[in-house]
Amino acid sequence: MVVAAPSPLVSVDRLSAWLAESDPPIVVDLRWYLGRPGEGHAAYLAGHIPGAIFLDLDDDLADPNGFGAPGRHPLPDPAAFAARMAAAGIGDGARVVGYDDVGGWVAARLWWMLDNLGFGRRGIDGESVAVLDGGIKAWIASGHALSTAVSVGPPAAATLTLAGPWTGVIDREDLKDRLGTLTLLDARAPERYRGEVEPIDPVAGHIPTAISAPYGANLDEAGLVKDVPGLLERYSNLGITPSSQSEVVVSCGSGTSATHHSLAMRAAGLPDPILYVGSYSDWSRSGEPVATGPDPGEPPASVEAQR
Repeated sequence: MVVAAPSPLVSVDRLSAWLAESDPPIVVDLRWYLGRPGEGHAAYLAGHIPGAIFLDLDDDLADPNGFGAPGRHPLPDPAAFAARMAAAGIGDGARVVGYDDVGGWVAARLWWMLDNLGFGRRGIDGESVAVLDGGIKAWIASGHALSTAVSVGPPAAATLTLAGPWTGVIDREDLKDRLGTLTLLDARAPERYRGEVEPIDPVAGHIPTAISAPYGANLDEAGLVKDVPGLLERYSNLGITPSSQSEVVVSCGSGTSATHHSLAMRAAGLPDPILYVGSYSDWSRSGEPVATGPDPGEPPASVEAQR
């Protein structure tokens, strides 16, 4: 019998049932808003899934001096990340479910980080770390209550064993040398890709050869991740199929919403893509050439000259 791979997504109904068990999962609220520090935690305090803890993208899932600098959300040292997660109560043998209110792209960052460092799985009944499909919006829409109760003091520190270093990642110099030889997806909003607006990075536009692939197109009208046929159609339209030979690199503004592609491709049964952690924030801060408009553009002349 062929057993399907565990899904990186958990439905509201499944999470609700898990929370009623004697050994419930650790639920993590990861709400975060670009350019609005502190608002994610404020939203958590105003109401969250009962029992959830809060982790912050800036403070808990990134390190300014980590892998991917000078991007806005470099990856922390794996050992430091493991220690931070253990201090939050995430330990060996636990199940972890992350959620946000923006379709899962912030929660996907925690999923990607734990999965990348080998956080153990629990067989075919879902992965040890997953993302709540539809996030807190789906939880509320299903009639489930929120809580404002917050534990007094931090949770008991756990023992967490993770591997290192980070794998399946690429830095700016390696990516630059390979532009035009791989499939590079840009998960940002189309207007940012085209260079019409840029709310935070120093130069508007996109990395030459990158294909516009906003993460929101991975979702259906209800805000849930599309089913497998829908995802396969979406990625096929981007030139990515189960038999594709080209490597796929995913990017965004700072290596966060790009992980939604990692999540969706895992859910669809496609090979895991490579993550450009620094993404456009690293690229644009480093003086590299950029492209504007709706087309991917050609590799920079300096890259072509080296071939």
